[in-house]
Amino acid sequence: MTDRTQANASHCPVLLDQVVKLLVPPGKSYPNGGQFLDCTFGGGGHSEALLQAGEKIFLYAIDCDPLAKKRAQEFSLKYENFRFYQMNFVEVGCLKLPQLDGVLMDLGVSSFQLDDESRGFSFKHHVPLDMRMDNSRGIRAEEFLRTADERDLITAIRDYGEEEQWRKVVNTIVENRAGRSISYCDTFAKMVANCFSKDPRQKIHPATKTFQGIRIFINGELRALEMALPVLFDKLAVGGRLILVSFHSLEDRIVKKFFNAMAGKAIDKFDSQSVQERVVFAKILTKKPILPSESEIKNNPRSRSAKLRALEKVKSCGTKK
Repeated sequence: MTDRTQANASHCPVLLDQVVKLLVPPGKSYPNGGQFLDCTFGGGGHSEALLQAGEKIFLYAIDCDPLAKKRAQEFSLKYENFRFYQMNFVEVGCLKLPQLDGVLMDLGVSSFQLDDESRGFSFKHHVPLDMRMDNSRGIRAEEFLRTADERDLITAIRDYGEEEQWRKVVNTIVENRAGRSISYCDTFAKMVANCFSKDPRQKIHPATKTFQGIRIFINGELRALEMALPVLFDKLAVGGRLILVSFHSLEDRIVKKFFNAMAGKAIDKFDSQSVQERVVFAKILTKKPILPSESEIKNNPRSRSAKLRALEKVKSCGTKK
C-alpha cells in the first residue's frame, strides 16, 4: 500500500499513483502552475494527491452528492487553491473555467456512499432502497421498481446490469413489486438471489449486477457520461490530459469509443469512415486500459473492476462542445 493510500485508509482512491503520474507527469512544468478539474470529488482522495503534486496547482472539483459538499468545505480550509461546485458532471458546461491542464473522472460509487447505510446502495443492510447519487432529487430505486414498465426493467437489468438471467429477475420483480420485499436493500437482494441456484464458486453476491443496473438507470449515468466527455475535452488546453477510471464494461465502451474518435481512429468495427475523413484531436496514452495490481485489489477489493484510460489533447476541436 502506498503512502497516499495509507493516508486515506477510510477512503481508498483507486489507481491513485497512476492517476497522478498521468495527470502531472514528473518533471513537467506549467506556466500558470497547472489548472485541474476533478469531476468526481467523492472523499477527496484523488483531489488531495493532485494538490500535493505541485506547489502552484489549482484544483476545481465537482460532485452531485450533498455530503461531498460538506467534505469539500472542510477540504477548502486546508487548501486555498481549491474550489468546489455541487453539481453533476453533466452540468460542467455551465462553469466558466480556464483552459485546463488535466481532467479526472472516477466513475465509481464512492466508499462514503457505499458505507453509508442510509444511502441504500448496499444489499447488506435493512434500509430503504434508494441508490440516488444525489439524494435530494430524482426517483428512488424502490419507486422505480414499483412503477417502471417492463421495458425499462429489462433495460436496467439486462442491458445496464448485464445480468444473463435477466428474465427471471424481471419476472420476480413484476410478481412481487406490490409487496414489501422491494422496499429494503437486504430483502430485495435476497429476493433477487432466490432467482439463482447456489454456486459456491460465485465470488460476488448474486444480486450485484441487478443492483448495479438499477443504479445506473435511475441516475442516468451512461447518458451523463456521453454528454460530458466532449464538453470536458473542449475545456482542455492543448497538451492537457483527460483521465477516466471506469468500473463497468458499458462505461469503458463509451470512453474507448470517444477516445478513438478524438484520436482519429475507428470507434468500432462498424465505423466505415475513411482515413482521409478522420481528424486527429488527441493521442491516446494508454494502448490498453491500466488495471489495479493484485496488491491494490487485496487492499481495496472495490478496485477489482477498475479500468483507467488516458488521452492527451493535441488540437482544439473548435465546434465540439
